[in-house]
Amino acid sequence: MVAGSLLTVVPPSFGWLLAGRVAQGAGLGLTALMMGVARDHLPAARSGPTIALLSVASTVGYPLAGLLTDVAGLRAAYGLGLLITTVALAAAWWSMPQPPTGRSSAVDVPGAVLLGSGLVALLLAISQNTVWTDRPVFGAALLAVAAVLIGTWARRERWCAAPLVDLALLRGPAVAGANAVMLLGGIGMYLLLTLVTRYVQTPKSAGYGFGVDVFVAGLVLVPFSVLGFVGGKLVRPLRVRLGPATVLAAGGTAVLVALALFALTRSQLWHLFAVMGVLGLGVGVFAAAMPAAILAVTPAEETSSGMSFNQVVRSVGFSIGSALGGLTLAAHTPAGSRFPTDTGYATASWLGAAAMGVSVVAALTLRQASHSTTSGSQSNDHSGAGR
Repeated sequence: MVAGSLLTVVPPSFGWLLAGRVAQGAGLGLTALMMGVARDHLPAARSGPTIALLSVASTVGYPLAGLLTDVAGLRAAYGLGLLITTVALAAAWWSMPQPPTGRSSAVDVPGAVLLGSGLVALLLAISQNTVWTDRPVFGAALLAVAAVLIGTWARRERWCAAPLVDLALLRGPAVAGANAVMLLGGIGMYLLLTLVTRYVQTPKSAGYGFGVDVFVAGLVLVPFSVLGFVGGKLVRPLRVRLGPATVLAAGGTAVLVALALFALTRSQLWHLFAVMGVLGLGVGVFAAAMPAAILAVTPAEETSSGMSFNQVVRSVGFSIGSALGGLTLAAHTPAGSRFPTDTGYATASWLGAAAMGVSVVAALTLRQASHSTTSGSQSNDHSGAGR
């Protein structure tokens, strides 16, 4: 990440800038690794809240990046990233504990290459709108390649001695359900985030929008970051009373409300501040509750594996949400116009709301599955005691 951040600050060319962004992408895996370290080395009373906080920490940086970009340029924002990653590297170098004795450190490199290549093909197919409008055959070929690569990866993981992801864990109803909820939730969450930031920067000459600069657009994200952090802190007391799956459904409902609000009322700038606040609250609750839902049925030694797969699912959901929003706005852009109609934003919002509605229903279904699993485990324990 440090090397990638350096390339973004002083890129010799666009190709090097792109390479730097690719290297920065390694940071997505660090969150899952930190969750594994927290579960290995912190007491149970502290590991849960720490893992929940790690899940929402990424929402804090959006406004600051927008402010720096507007005041000092894009390289200043990338420079802050370089400073932060350098400090993080030094902190990890000096303080990171050793893994527990006996823990395998083997990395399934062929599995990583297969999964990474398959995801590249999949994300290209679903994130590039012009692929389906200009070259539909190429888009279909990308999906076919993705299916073959990911299928080959899944087959390899079943027989690998040290798999990248333990697929046996993913087949459990609780984990599979949580990942399905994350996929659908990611679609709705990121779709609205991109819609709002684009909407506020659209010039008023388009018949809507506010024509704000990058700085004000960054300020719109402040409620998202603040209430996202607050939502993450609320999860622990809520989880004790309601259970992880119910809290997931509550977070998803808040995101659903934000999508509906944006679809129905966006004529004033303060409306969008309110929408982003509700969205942040929902995202914070949703993201902080997800680890508890997965880790409750995941062995400690598979923490990073289970959470990293969930991170991948979330990224795929984000990409689908972004592509869905882009395709919807493109379909509502009149010929010869630079901007979509205002109706396109409402339509995209309702599509995101539909995805979140399914996510909420899936979370409530997950709650029933979790209750059934718990009851079954208790019955087995009693039977074992009788024998």
